[in-house]
Amino acid sequence: MKTGKQSAFAAAFPHTIPVMTGYIFLGITYGIYMTSSGSPFWYPVLTALAVYGGALEFVIVSMLAGPFAPLQTFLMALMIQARHLFYGIAMLEKYRGAGKRKWQLIYGLTDETFSVNASAEIPEGVSPYSFWSWITFLDHCYWVTGASIGGILGQVIHFNTEGLDFVMTSMFIVILTEQILKEKNHISAWIGGIASALCLILFGKDSFLIPAMALITLSLTVFRRPIESAGIAE
Repeated sequence: MKTGKQSAFAAAFPHTIPVMTGYIFLGITYGIYMTSSGSPFWYPVLTALAVYGGALEFVIVSMLAGPFAPLQTFLMALMIQARHLFYGIAMLEKYRGAGKRKWQLIYGLTDETFSVNASAEIPEGVSPYSFWSWITFLDHCYWVTGASIGGILGQVIHFNTEGLDFVMTSMFIVILTEQILKEKNHISAWIGGIASALCLILFGKDSFLIPAMALITLSLTVFRRPIESAGIAE
């Protein structure tokens, strides 16, 4: 007979398989990139454990090679990771009552973990907090594993990894497709698509993400009741 933790793990693991595919391959790319830039193999392992910032970790490679500039580093990190503020706001109600797990859930709230935790259906009888905690933990393990493998490979081999970062884009496409197929009401998807396209036109590809997230959050807040009503009507 399975315990509560085993049941939560069994329910959570299948949801993390797309993330595992993306994180391990992109983590390998990151590990190779950092070590091929002259860092020891344990640098990508350490940053994967402590920073766990995806795109920020790639930028860290050039930061470590440059002059000491704490203010510039802080602003750069804030600009790159500011979208997580919106993720956190969206998960406030879900994570309320998580107890000690809340710190881990907050620290591990990456783009992909947010996508899974916000949309996955939790089986009856499984603690939602254990379910979300396992997904968060597993996703972090995948990233550290990929970075570790890449760090070791980067010490002995060198090859062109151009295009491998598209793994993350393809993973998001899969998650979005599953969400669209699961729901009859696509209001949220339309809001996200229109807001992103509008901000891309207005701000350009290098600066559209934060305005798009702000616009999506505002739109979902304004149209919260119609969206909830449409969901209940289904």
